[in-house]
Amino acid sequence: MTDQHTATAGAARPARTPRLRLPRQPFLIIRANAPAYLTMNVFVYGLLAVGFVVGVTFPELRVARQTALEEDGTAGLVLSLLATPWLFALTIFAVNTLTVAVAQILLPSLIVPFAGIAVFAYRAFILGLTLAPIDRANAIALIPHSLTILIEFQAYVLLMLGAYLLGRAWLRPRLAHAPTRRRGYLHGLRQVGWLSLPASALFVVGALYEAFSLAYLVPVLIHSWG
Repeated sequence: MTDQHTATAGAARPARTPRLRLPRQPFLIIRANAPAYLTMNVFVYGLLAVGFVVGVTFPELRVARQTALEEDGTAGLVLSLLATPWLFALTIFAVNTLTVAVAQILLPSLIVPFAGIAVFAYRAFILGLTLAPIDRANAIALIPHSLTILIEFQAYVLLMLGAYLLGRAWLRPRLAHAPTRRRGYLHGLRQVGWLSLPASALFVVGALYEAFSLAYLVPVLIHSWG
């Protein structure tokens, strides 16, 4: 009788809905390396701000940068993709992940310790120079685009933190509790892999927001406020 009652109660109890659990390891890595993470944030956003200041102070540099983008076809490609935001978002995601994250941050760091940090430092400055608001239209466009910068650069910060941890474990394996440089290198690679997960999610969100805000929000703001 007891077994039958237990079985009946168990059958009447609603099944638990499985919860979507995010991997905890990336956040544990960030918490364990909070000083380095904060330093990367100050470093990256600081260089972006320096590029802004230089572009505003010397607008001819900003104009020269825009001319270069028009001559190499980048500006024309962006304008042509605005009509199809989903394709534009896919293009932005591909550029951010393959051209910048992989080619400029991760691959150099896999060969030379911390090399990707130096490479992206230059890119952060150039991007600040490119986005410098030297006229009213650029200033208006920068209002919604600031969120794009915040999201995408946060992804780059995570990858740069991974590059730093890889280089540190490679050169000083004892800090990673590794007996050899090879083991330290593998430990650093695992940390890069974990940090790549939230970075990838940020790249997806950033690409979608950037594409649709440039296609729909920015033109409305410029038309209304310009």
